[in-house]
Amino acid sequence: MLRTSQGGAGNGTAAADRRAVSIGAVLAQLREEFPEVTISKIRFLEAEGLVEPERTPSGYRKFSSEDVEKLAQVLRMQRDHYLPLKVIREYLDALARGEQVALPSPGGQKDLADSCWDAAMAGAPAAARIGRAELLAVTGADEEQLAEWESYGLIVPEPEGGYDAEAVNVAKLVSDLGRFGLEPRHLRAVRAAAEREAGLVEQVVAPLRRHRNPQTRARAEATAQELAELSVRLHAALVQTALRMRSH
Repeated sequence: MLRTSQGGAGNGTAAADRRAVSIGAVLAQLREEFPEVTISKIRFLEAEGLVEPERTPSGYRKFSSEDVEKLAQVLRMQRDHYLPLKVIREYLDALARGEQVALPSPGGQKDLADSCWDAAMAGAPAAARIGRAELLAVTGADEEQLAEWESYGLIVPEPEGGYDAEAVNVAKLVSDLGRFGLEPRHLRAVRAAAEREAGLVEQVVAPLRRHRNPQTRARAEATAQELAELSVRLHAALVQTALRMRSH
């Protein structure tokens, strides 16, 4: 159970503290269980109507202990059950009406997303695409985070909609990096470096793709894949070298 307050000078003060805490205090409480949570995440869940904190005359948010517990419940359902916010909201509304409802299952959404993720990790092409809800399920992200990833060009949906295995791979990696405080704006340099490396690979394989010999053209994709793998290995080695030099 989350802590809601520290003892006050009197019972009235302690009760008031339990009823209303600042968003900073909420963040501190939630981070005991959810170290990746941020103030922007709390504000996003408020904007989605999952909690409704009181406002002081000067406009500051004040969260009750029930608000904090509800936020924790939402975060648990996202983390443990991979549920999108729409399903979580419907579940909480049903509980508020006094209905006895079972916790919804993510069903096939996570299974499909996980299979796409497994294919990406194995380096195998995946013809199947997953939708937005499935991508949110496998990464544990919310709509606000995915929209931000897309705005920085880190995640790009297919022209006909949905996300392929490579997009799932990138989304999972961006999500994992986010747990260390790296935001999409920090990853712009990584994306720019990837674009430059892709340009170098394209310079090598472009003549092969234009060749009149079909076998030579067929070799272009294999060459591109091999060059990409070598580029990734070089990038990793250079990062390790740079870190080692900085530690001296």
